[in-house]
Parts: sequence; C-alpha cells; structure tokens
Amino acid sequence: MTLRNFLKLLRSRWITVCVTTVATVLLAVIVTLLTTPLYQASTRLFVSTPAGDTLTEIYEGTLTSQQRVASYTQLLMGESLAQRTINKLGLDMSAKDLQKEVTASAKPDTILIDVAVRDESPVRARDIANTLSDEFVTMVRELETPSDGSKASARIVVEQRASVPDSPVVPEPARNIGIGLALGLVLGISLALLRDLLDNTVKDRSTLEEITGVGVVGTIPLDKERRKDPAISFDDDNSEIAEAFRKLRTNLQFLGVDNPPRLIVVASATPSEGKSTTAINIALALAEAEHNVVLIDGDMRRPMLDTYLNVVGSAGFSTVLSGAAPLADVLQETRFKGLTVLTSGAIPPNPSELLGSLAAKKILSELRAQFDYVIVDSSPLLAVTDAAILAANSDGVLLIARYGQAKREQISHAITNLENVGASLLGAVFTITPTRGVGPYSYGYGYGYGYGHKTDDKDKARQPSSPNAPTPEPAHPGSDRPDE
Repeated sequence: MTLRNFLKLLRSRWITVCVTTVATVLLAVIVTLLTTPLYQASTRLFVSTPAGDTLTEIYEGTLTSQQRVASYTQLLMGESLAQRTINKLGLDMSAKDLQKEVTASAKPDTILIDVAVRDESPVRARDIANTLSDEFVTMVRELETPSDGSKASARIVVEQRASVPDSPVVPEPARNIGIGLALGLVLGISLALLRDLLDNTVKDRSTLEEITGVGVVGTIPLDKERRKDPAISFDDDNSEIAEAFRKLRTNLQFLGVDNPPRLIVVASATPSEGKSTTAINIALALAEAEHNVVLIDGDMRRPMLDTYLNVVGSAGFSTVLSGAAPLADVLQETRFKGLTVLTSGAIPPNPSELLGSLAAKKILSELRAQFDYVIVDSSPLLAVTDAAILAANSDGVLLIARYGQAKREQISHAITNLENVGASLLGAVFTITPTRGVGPYSYGYGYGYGYGHKTDDKDKARQPSSPNAPTPEPAHPGSDRPDE
C-alpha cells in the first residue's frame, strides 16, 4: 500500500479511527478515576564499613559496603522486616501485603539505598517508611555484630527521613491518557486497515468492469441538492451532476452504432443504489437533446415515480395490463418538455405475472414505436424477478452500482440473473461517487425497501391531485421517504 492509498484509507475510515481512539481514551479516564490513589514516602540509607588507615584498606572498605548494598536491598523488601514494622506500628495487614508496597533500590557503584513505601494514606506511608528504616538499622546491627560483642562490621544510617507526601503517585492521569491516546490510534488504524481488507464493496471502475464484463458508461457524483428534488432541470443546470448525466446520454447513443438501444431498463442489484433518480435523469437528459422520451415505472411493488414527478399514480402500467384503460389514457405529460410518464398504477397481487405477459410485451413494443426512447425504472434484481422479466423484453440493461455500497457478490448474482433470461447488459453506472478523493457520504439514496404493502403516507401521496395542487417535496436520498 502506497502512502497516498494509506492517506485515502484514513480519510475514508476516519470515523472508525476517531471512535476507537475516543473509546480507548475514555477507558483510560475511567480506569484512572476508579484507581485507588496511592501516596509514596521515601527514605535514604547510608551504608558504611570501618575504614582502615591506608588507601588499600579504605578501598576495600568501600568495595565491601557496595557489595553489602545489594544484599541489604533484598532484606529491606523481605518478610522479616515487614513483620517487624507491622508489629511496631500495629498495622492491620499481613507481612506479604506490606512487602508488595515496599521498594528498595541502589544506584550502581554507590553505598546509598533508596526505600519507597506506598500506601493509601500519606501519613501512614510516611510512618511505615520511617519505621521500616529504623527497624532495618536495628536488624543490620543485630546481624553484623559478632557474637563476642565486638564492633559491627557494617553500619546503616538513615541519611534522609520520609515526610508526608503532598500528592498521590498512583494513578498518573497524564500518563494513562497518553497511553490511551497512543493505543487508541494504533487500534483505530489497525481496525480501519482490517475493515478495508474485509470490505468487498466496489469502489473503482476497473473492479466494476471486471465483475460486469462491460464498461462503465456513467459516473454520477454525490449531489446534496437531489435530496430536495431528484429531477434535474437540464435547461438551466450546468452542475457537475447534470454534466455527468449528459455524458451518460452521449455514451448511450454510442453503445450500438448500427442498432442503438431505445428500450432501456435501469436496474440495480439491491435497493438504495439511486436507481430511480438515475432513471429519471437519464430520461430528462435524453429529452433535453430533443428526443421524445417515455419513462415507465416498472416497479409495481414499490412505485415512486409518481411522487418524484408529481403525477397521478392511481392509473398506469398495471391499469393497462388489466384492461381497465387504454394506453393513451394513462400516459401523462410532465412539466419537463419531451418527457412522458407511465406510472405503475395500482399495485397488483401478481406483478411478475403481469410483467411477463404478452400484454406487457405489446405495450412495450407500442411505446418503443411511439417514442424515441423508453426508459424503464425497475425493481432491484436480487429482491424479485420483475426486473429480469422486463430486461428480457428490452434492448438492454443499465446496471446501477452505488459506490462503496454495492458488493461484489451482489453484482455478480445480478449479472447471473440477467444472463439467465438472455438480457443484454449495455453498461454499468456508478452512482453517488465522492466528488473529491475517497470519502464517506453524509447521505445516500437510502431507504427501507419493502414489498407487498404501502405505507399510509404513500397511499395518500398516490391519490389524484388537481392541476393547481401545490407540488409536494419529492422523496430523495437523505429524506425520510424511501428511494430506490
């Protein structure tokens, strides 16, 4: 992995890194707050041996003292001295418990011993340190004094006595938080790398082209304005997303020079990939080029085009298929020049059977003969078979794949479904791609895709409205209303 790729990874996974770091620092703070404060009192002991008159004797005496220091540090942390200290102070603790709180150390080539005692009480820490040092002086005198009562071969002096400590030495807030911060960053970056390694979503053109076996004919960038209105007004819009759809329109016209596709199904493997919004704007982009375009809502389970384009949704495709109305009566002109809409109509109990009927094929053929382009917004390929049925009766399919959400195996499964019905795959379209670098999205074409039932709000939205009725705000990515 190059440095640039690593930085892109951190940018795309910054939430993982930040959350992990904050959690680790918070854990360090909690541990610090729950840790019982300990105070430390220290004394310093001076070890000496009788010195001779000559330099050799003085040197030997110093060397002997240094050799004794190593043994004395062990005695200071021993159980015997701990028990003597407990008995002297009348402490309510065992010798082993006191041993754990006593530390004796000596610097190399010196005859000084530093004794440190930790305790929950600063006063008791001082008393234990001083008493333990005094008791050690007595113990050494007993050990080093010969049985005949002659002068001891070594002497211990308490060079520095302990005082009451002002602040605890445990816990160390700055140290703990620093360790938590460093550990959190390491864990966060490691988790980000692991997630990226396990991520099987499609994030580049080459991967999408490899899976689908066709070229990427369009890349639609992230555009927050599509929350408010999924339909782009191409007459006065030169935004990045409008230009992206114009490029897609151009690519469509060159897909088949001898036999260009005119009846195109827009499909995606799963919901929430921007399929409906893409279908609307492909139709509008073609209409801008002075083509006569009809947009069909082929999703008879969760139709949304009537709401998006503010047209009547109660009569449409299913109405014609059931024989309740002729095709000409349910085609609706939109506020956009050159764009006609055939809504889904009332939700039937058997959408797959209706879409696979001879009547459906006849309607599609009539529309193909009547209009320059027929754009069909279908249901997700992996959810139901409706999209595959429509695809089999079309000139080809545009497969929509949302950047960073569409998974490799889902796209592969969708391609298999199309191949099983003999549908032609025209190309793939990347939707909601980041406009700069690789980053997360603050919104998306997200929605809960459910089949079989409409919500009450949806039923109300599909009631016929008068021509003068105010235009409701259409559902779009990032809003509460579901979108495909």
